[in-house]
Amino acid sequence: MEQTPKKSRQSIREKMHEIIFEADTFWGKLFDVVLLILILCSILVVMLESVADFAAQYGSLLKTLEWVFTILFTIEYIARVYSVRRPIHYIYSFFGIVDLLAILPTYIGLVMAGGHALTVIRALRLIRVFRIFKLGRYLGEGKILIMALKASRFKITVFLLTVISLSIILGTLMYLIEGSDSGFTSIPRSIYWSIVTLTTVGYGDIAPQTAFGQFIASLIMILGYGIIAVPTGIVSVELANAQHEISTQSCQNCGREGHDHDAEYCKYCGERL
Repeated sequence: MEQTPKKSRQSIREKMHEIIFEADTFWGKLFDVVLLILILCSILVVMLESVADFAAQYGSLLKTLEWVFTILFTIEYIARVYSVRRPIHYIYSFFGIVDLLAILPTYIGLVMAGGHALTVIRALRLIRVFRIFKLGRYLGEGKILIMALKASRFKITVFLLTVISLSIILGTLMYLIEGSDSGFTSIPRSIYWSIVTLTTVGYGDIAPQTAFGQFIASLIMILGYGIIAVPTGIVSVELANAQHEISTQSCQNCGREGHDHDAEYCKYCGERL
């Protein structure tokens, strides 16, 4: 029995999805490798354009290459949108937004000078390299790290809010102690100093001059060492809890990954994988 046009289109769409979004097959791996090479070359072109001597000598060639890369990435983006059953899920996903941002700057450059330089955003697309190593350890470790960061986001948020509160209080205190004569000319500038000191960066552009101010600064420096260890401990605990094997098979319905290797259905939308 001959395939109906609708079934034929569905078969083509499923094949495109398998090649573009997954790395289980030879063609899927080849697609990802070629894509990564194109991304690296396009980033190199943008970097070379920023070198005055090189741009003066090969400017026309670099612009031509940039447009070639942009057209190829535009075709790829359209193919990605077409190959998923619900394009809206891909368009508003992290990689969907990154893929769109990878092609927009060149078009923006037609009406806004220097806009094409933003194409270095394409570097974010190199995260896809983990898909090529699906059978290796790299992909699993990358997924575990992402899961640990997601699981610890609320604790990290509370931690950051605490650090911000401390910085405001300590900065205001130093403003009252030191005053403008020591460089603490305003509360925002004093807060900037407290953040730099608390994070142990220590630029040295502002420094307390009074004995009491130096004492407070010493306490902030010691406190900073303890604060640095907190987020490390939070993420470490979540990393230990996230140790399990994950697949990179992408759901054709919602486009999401992170399924177990033996999963038959998407854990996000219930669609059969």
